[in-house]
Amino acid sequence: MRRVSIDDLNSSPDEIFRFRELLGNGGLAVVPTETYYAFAAEPTNGAGIKRIFDLKGRDERKPLPILFGLRSQLERLGVEVAPDKLDHYFQIWPAPLTVVFPIREPIAASRGQQAVAVRLPAAAKLRAILAVSGCLTGTSANRSGSPAISQPDTVEALFRRDIDVLIDGGVTPGGRPTTIVDATVDPPVVLRAGAFPWPGR
Repeated sequence: MRRVSIDDLNSSPDEIFRFRELLGNGGLAVVPTETYYAFAAEPTNGAGIKRIFDLKGRDERKPLPILFGLRSQLERLGVEVAPDKLDHYFQIWPAPLTVVFPIREPIAASRGQQAVAVRLPAAAKLRAILAVSGCLTGTSANRSGSPAISQPDTVEALFRRDIDVLIDGGVTPGGRPTTIVDATVDPPVVLRAGAFPWPGR
């Protein structure tokens, strides 16, 4: 396992290239979010996605949330939402709000479902990575049923043999998990109350 500071990653084209290449080949990273650390794999890469499920002990049928950095990345992900409806969420984002949207066809992270849960994270340094790396999964870096982790040293102690790179952003804020809203129905339905107060502005 390599450990790279988030500032070094964002300031080095070589590190960014290495990071993108790793994930494209089924690699597994851990990144800091606006709440806790998260397992990051390329969401259409079956090998990387399988590593997350094996490591977490997560129910294979349960989709993984996805983080993105640019609006244009949602189209490449296959998200199908009317522009005016999408505009509403971009008046809120970046924020600890995860939204479920329909997609054209299932991908590895959606586990056979024709919908994905996406978020433009509130953490600016993470958004900078996502803008160049493309979308990444954003499920908490822990064993299923265990507490989420805010300390990079704890991530390393638990997972150093199982992940390829730890992006060190220091201690994350922790707190409540992100709010999850299902926008495949109208009106949208809250699936999990969390850090963002819904309905949004």
